Amino acid sequence: MPRPTPLVICSESDRREVERLAASRSEEARVVERARIILGCLDGKQVKQIAHELGIGANTVIEWRERFLSQGVLGLKDRPRAGRPVRYGPEFREKVLALLETPPPTGQALWDGPAVAHALKVSEDAVWRLLRKEGICLSRQRSWCVSTDPQFAAKAADIIGLYLSPPQNAMVICVDEKPSIQALERATGYVQTTDGKIVRGFKSTYKRHGTLNLFAALEVATGLVRGKPTTKKCRSDFLEFMDEVVAERPKDKEIHVILDNHSIHKNCGHWLAANPNVLFHYTPTSASWLNMVEIWFSIFTRKALRGASFTDTEALREAIEAYIAAYTPNAKPFVWRKREVRGAQLKNTIVNLCN
Repeated sequence: MPRPTPLVICSESDRREVERLAASRSEEARVVERARIILGCLDGKQVKQIAHELGIGANTVIEWRERFLSQGVLGLKDRPRAGRPVRYGPEFREKVLALLETPPPTGQALWDGPAVAHALKVSEDAVWRLLRKEGICLSRQRSWCVSTDPQFAAKAADIIGLYLSPPQNAMVICVDEKPSIQALERATGYVQTTDGKIVRGFKSTYKRHGTLNLFAALEVATGLVRGKPTTKKCRSDFLEFMDEVVAERPKDKEIHVILDNHSIHKNCGHWLAANPNVLFHYTPTSASWLNMVEIWFSIFTRKALRGASFTDTEALREAIEAYIAAYTPNAKPFVWRKREVRGAQLKNTIVNLCN
């Protein structure tokens, strides 16, 4: 005569915990499977039906049903196993974090994985695993620029206001120059590294063929850019470029020009008097990141200059003008997302950031 199937029942709190485990995406897969077995038993399903639905053997269903009946929810977890005790536990984490707050070894400016492993006399792999788990990147760096301008708040609010809510019937333009762009000539191409990767390669030696400067004006509303390469960078070149920029704009519109504090941008009262519809707005000192044309300069450098080779300044000029011409049809306005960074955000201790 077959044995009767045991009736699986539990408290409401235990059932809720079983349902949580069965639906979890963070628990171990084996624990989730066991919870689903028990959930099927609680719903009154037969062993064969549960085994078929989960793609497991009937004996597995019976085993975990019996474990749950004798030990409850805790029985769904693995029993402690024999073997070597955990070597790198919570104490190891605290040791690594504490070490990173101490001065690095003599001769090194910063801690790195091998140095930490050597100081603690542990495996480098263990150190790297912990650093990855904690999200600590010892080699990656971020810089910040803090303005000491006493009028920073007012100037920044003025410029950001132009970005986010420009005046009606007005245009906002960001203007700056990229100085001393070198016309470097050197051999470039593709090379295969020792690990089989194919990368862009260039010869370490090069020839200098002079430099050019680039004045650029970014129209904030459309993203369009007007550029002009020059051999010099003085106030007369700047005002000549501004004449070209203004000549393309309607005379009945106000033109708000965002500039940094470079000397060639100052003392332009006679030019402003001749162009009464143009207003200059200066960024705070040490706050070039407030000028949106700097974003475009970064893209231009990456796309047109990095890894390039020029036989003379004329070839460099052609490359600059070709990039601007190719950029124009696809120009889009940038979305302002910058924020002020304060020096107080710099933490000397990693523990404060990890805990």
